[in-house]
Amino acid sequence: MTAAGDSSWYRYYPERGLLTLTVHVQPNARRSEFAGIHAGQLKVRLNAPAVEGKANECLLRFLADEFDLPGGRVMIRRGSHGRTKIVEIYGQGEILMARVKQLRHS
Repeated sequence: MTAAGDSSWYRYYPERGLLTLTVHVQPNARRSEFAGIHAGQLKVRLNAPAVEGKANECLLRFLADEFDLPGGRVMIRRGSHGRTKIVEIYGQGEILMARVKQLRHS
């Protein structure tokens, strides 16, 4: 696990209201949850199998719920077929960054 202050797993673009996350997913977990920062990526355990896009759907729902946003504001930009993904989240900057701050210190 990297240091809590490592910010290589997220980028925020205030002019677009866009947060990008580099996520490492672990499908088939008992429950969906954040699992810290691992190798410069936000690790997310998902309670869904990695078949027929179920883990991707679970990831998008989980992130939308965690950031309190409608599902259409969260999308996988890159990595839909692998465990490492680039996810884009659109929303109000203060809210997005407050949640990132919580994740950095958890």
